[in-house]
Amino acid sequence: MAKKAVLAFSGGLDTSFCVAWLKEQGYDVITYFVDAAATTASDAAAVEARAYELGAAKHVNVDAGQKLWDEIVIPLVWASAWRQNQYPLLCSDRYLIVKEGLALAAQEKADVIAHGCTGMGNDQVRFDMSIRALSALPIVAPVRIIQDEVARVRDFEIEYLNARGFKVDAKTKRYTINANLLGTTFSGQEIDKWGRPSDDAAELVAPRNAWPDTSLTVELTFEQGRAVALNGAQVPGPDILRHLNKAFGAYGVGRGTYAGDTIVGLKGRIVFEAPGLVALAAAYGALAEAVSTREQNSFKSVVARKWSDLVFEGGYFDPVRDDIEAYLASAQRRVSGKVQIETNGGAAVAVSVMSPHVLEREGAVYAQASDWRGIEAEGFAKLLGQSAALWRSVAGSVGASGD
Repeated sequence: MAKKAVLAFSGGLDTSFCVAWLKEQGYDVITYFVDAAATTASDAAAVEARAYELGAAKHVNVDAGQKLWDEIVIPLVWASAWRQNQYPLLCSDRYLIVKEGLALAAQEKADVIAHGCTGMGNDQVRFDMSIRALSALPIVAPVRIIQDEVARVRDFEIEYLNARGFKVDAKTKRYTINANLLGTTFSGQEIDKWGRPSDDAAELVAPRNAWPDTSLTVELTFEQGRAVALNGAQVPGPDILRHLNKAFGAYGVGRGTYAGDTIVGLKGRIVFEAPGLVALAAAYGALAEAVSTREQNSFKSVVARKWSDLVFEGGYFDPVRDDIEAYLASAQRRVSGKVQIETNGGAAVAVSVMSPHVLEREGAVYAQASDWRGIEAEGFAKLLGQSAALWRSVAGSVGASGD
């Protein structure tokens, strides 16, 4: 009896190669596609057809849009700490993919779990660390295995599939593309070579010459930090993000190039598109800032950065992430209200915040009016700056060095 391998499958070059390769190694391949509310029914059907074309013994489409919203999008927005202040962690769905794959492997009594990650990138670390945190199932990574034998992995994969009669999409040949409800990333070709990214590396975000002439304003309603309504209508979370992707993507919002430090120690570069996530985070951030104390805002930035690093670097299933999210959830007690976000193209800006929890003081408006006396303000400034003033006065009396 053939061994069973469960494989996360997207229909792209790497996972297509994996199906054919695993079959030739004697495995019955069970593929699964995690549909994170970012694909149409025809797209999901095309992925399934591709899996069977390549020889999968069974294919499963997993509807995971609500899970992605609940388990990934909500804490991601609460943290709103982009990797190295640039990248909005569109890789976060990998952990949900692992969970769904392990559940399927248990159901199918699989012998191994497989993934299409290379040995050169970050995703192999995320997949391997997550699988080993949750399971003792052996891991097979075909692309990583052939890396020891061939110099140009992508060219080898294309030739391998072509030799067996499987065509490879032209865009897939050029770029490695990852798409989910959070957005889309592109790598390869001129992006890897630190050149100007081609307009071909785009799916969600419109080019400048296609932006509408009129501005766009969208109102989001939040209840304890969760977006629950769009323009006054109750809408499921995944649908909110899908709508924001389309609406703000048309105005060129959320496209960027991230060049930063990878887990494996190299400098990496990708093009990303996340119009909905960027707009949602802008709205949430304006509300949370207005209803939270100075110390809450300051401390959240510390723990949010740690959450971001854990998720980027494969540590999603470390218990400290649960601890951080427990704090983030607690900090949402008063993050309820409405926010209007607007764009004229290229950026999403929160233009109004409406909440009964905004930290306002009757009779006091910053730089305009106050209910304290001028002499009290003078004394406050004097005492607040006293330590620095003392240091300067002492330093001046003993020499510039302070010795």
